[in-house]
Amino acid sequence: MFKKTLIGVMAVGAAMLTVAAPASAAGEVTWGMTTEVEPGGQIYAQVLSGVGYGCTPTGPVTSKGFAAPLSWSEGGNWGKHAGYTTAIKTPGRYTASFPCTDGRTATQGFTILGTPPPTTTTKPKPPTTKPKPPSTKTSKPAKPAKPQVAVKPAGAPQTGDGSLS
Repeated sequence: MFKKTLIGVMAVGAAMLTVAAPASAAGEVTWGMTTEVEPGGQIYAQVLSGVGYGCTPTGPVTSKGFAAPLSWSEGGNWGKHAGYTTAIKTPGRYTASFPCTDGRTATQGFTILGTPPPTTTTKPKPPTTKPKPPSTKTSKPAKPAKPQVAVKPAGAPQTGDGSLS
């Protein structure tokens, strides 16, 4: 029973090596980076060169979607290289990449969220009506209205006394 279990574990281990080998043989570099970010947001990237799927970077991560290149500012176990940068404010899909010491180039895509600007540029239309040039005539100031004079009746004969004469 123990012998069969040991043979099964060895077969699974060999199968895993067979599956993992093509990824590194194809030149792919496994690394992580923020895949979606708000305009002007922070982007984080990390590669673990000591686990066999990563690579040791020889330069910063660059992209047209970065305000500045991502410098590897953090290190740690398993050959960790990590860092932060800021995304630009223009929404769209971008690609980031960095060179490795073994000659490979690591590449990954990311998205800056929002509606991308239109791809065609339109010129503003000229106005259809011409603006009137300012008048060169000097206008006279308006005359103030004269107040109305109230007329007061002098007595009953002028207004009528209410009787029938």
